Amino acid sequence: MLAAPLVPRRTAGTRTVTRTAYWTRLVPLLAALACVTRLPSFRRPLWNPDEGYLAVQARLLAQGGQLYDTVVDRKPPLVPWLYEAAFVVCGSGSLTPLRVLAVLAQLLTAATVASLARRRWGDGAGRTAGVLYLLVSVGLNPEDAQAVGFEIFILPGTAAALWCADRGRWGAAGAAVAAAFLTKQTGGAVLLPVAWLLHRGGAPRAGALRLAAGCALPVLGAALLTDPARFLFWTVTGSVAYASFAGSEFHVLARALANTALLATASAGLLPPVARALRTVRTAALDLWLWLASSAAAVTAGLHFFGHYYLQLTPPLVLVATSALHVLPPERSLAALRTSAGVCALFLAWGLCAPRPELAHAQRLAAVLEQRTAAADRVLVWGMHPETYWLAGRTPATRYLTAGLLTNYSGGRDGSEVGEKYAVAGTWPVFRRELDAQAPALVVDDSRGEPYAPDRVPALRRLLAARYEEAGTVDGAVLYTRVPGE
Repeated sequence: MLAAPLVPRRTAGTRTVTRTAYWTRLVPLLAALACVTRLPSFRRPLWNPDEGYLAVQARLLAQGGQLYDTVVDRKPPLVPWLYEAAFVVCGSGSLTPLRVLAVLAQLLTAATVASLARRRWGDGAGRTAGVLYLLVSVGLNPEDAQAVGFEIFILPGTAAALWCADRGRWGAAGAAVAAAFLTKQTGGAVLLPVAWLLHRGGAPRAGALRLAAGCALPVLGAALLTDPARFLFWTVTGSVAYASFAGSEFHVLARALANTALLATASAGLLPPVARALRTVRTAALDLWLWLASSAAAVTAGLHFFGHYYLQLTPPLVLVATSALHVLPPERSLAALRTSAGVCALFLAWGLCAPRPELAHAQRLAAVLEQRTAAADRVLVWGMHPETYWLAGRTPATRYLTAGLLTNYSGGRDGSEVGEKYAVAGTWPVFRRELDAQAPALVVDDSRGEPYAPDRVPALRRLLAARYEEAGTVDGAVLYTRVPGE
C-alpha cells in the first residue's frame, strides 16, 4: 500500500493548518520557477510550425469555421478549441495569452507531481519533485520545449489522472485520462498506470464502471460536438500512413538518438537515482514505472520521435527519481537539484539566444503576401510552414494547411513514400474542388527543393501550368499569380 502523508496527526485542525502552510510556501516557489523556465517562450512570436498550424486553425474557427471540415488536422480538438477561445477573448494577433496558459499548465503539473510525491514520501520529497519537474521540463531543443503545443497541455491531464487514481477517485481519473487523450491521442497512454492502481486497490466493479464512464463520456461529447465520423477519421483511422517510417529509417533513428541525448543531458541529475530505483524496484512504485513505460511507448508511437514528444516522459521520470532520492541522504537530493538547475540554465540560455532562420523566412514571405494580395483574398502556401498564413493575415485557399496531408511529407520524412498516392485518403478530390470553387489569388511554392515540390506532384504542376504564371521569388520560394482571364 502507499505510504500515508507524513504530516502531523494530532488534530484535524492541525492537519489543515499544516497542509495550508505547506502549499502557501511551495506554490509561489513553483510559480516563480515556472515563469523563469518559460521565459524564452515569450521572446518569439512563434517557435515551430505546430504553433503556426494551431494559430491558423483557431483564427478560422473563431471566424465561424468547423473543425474537421473547414480546417482539418490529425489531432483531437481540445488544443484547437483552447487557441480559439484565447483568440476570441484576446484577439488573434499574438500567442502571448497561450504562453501564459502554458505557464499555468506547467505550474499545475508541477504542483500535482509534488502532491503525488508528498503523499508517498513526505514534505521534502514533494518539494524536490515539484522543483525537479520544472527544471527538467525545458531540457530539449527550445522549439520543442518552449512552444505552446499539444504536449505542454497533455501533462496536467496525465498527472491529474495519477493523482485521482492514487486517491481512488475513479470517475475523475477517467475524466483526466479523457482530457489527456483529447489533447493528443498519446495522452491516453496514462490509462495503463491508472488501470493498474484500480486493480491493485481491489476496487469493486463500481470503480471500474466510473473509470470507464469518465474516460468515454468526454470523448463521446467531443465527437458529437464535431462530427463522429470525421472525428474518428482525423484522430484515429486517417493516420495510418503517418504512423510509419518506411524508407526513412536512418533519418528517424538519428532524430530519436538526438532527442534522447538532449533529454538525458537535461536529466543528468536524475539518472543516477533512477538507476538506483531500477535496482531496488518495489511493488509500491510499479505504477510509476508503468507510467514511465507507457509514456515511452507514447513517444515511440508514430515512429517519428520529435523532440516535443519527449515532454510526456518528464513527470514519471521525476517521480521515479524522487522515489530513490527520498531514502538517500539529503545531500543527494541537493546534488540532483544543483545539477538540474545548472543544466536548466544552459537550456534557457539556448532558448534566449538561438536564431530561428525559418521564422525569419516565414516573416519575409508573409510580408510579400500582404503586399501582393488584399485582405479578402485567399492564398495557397504549398509548404510545411502554415504560420505564413497567420503572420500575413490571409485566409488559406484550402482546409489542408500544409502540403503534408496531401503528400505524406509530414512527420519529417526524408523523401521516401512522399507524393499524391501517399496522401491522406480522399484529400485530393476535396483539394481540387476547393481550388475550382475559389481559385487562390496567389500561390506560393515554398517547397524549396523538398520531396513534395510541384515537379513531383503532377496534379499541382498541371494546375500551375494551366492557370498561373511565375511572378518572382522570395528566399527560394516561388510566387505564382493567376494568368489574366483565369
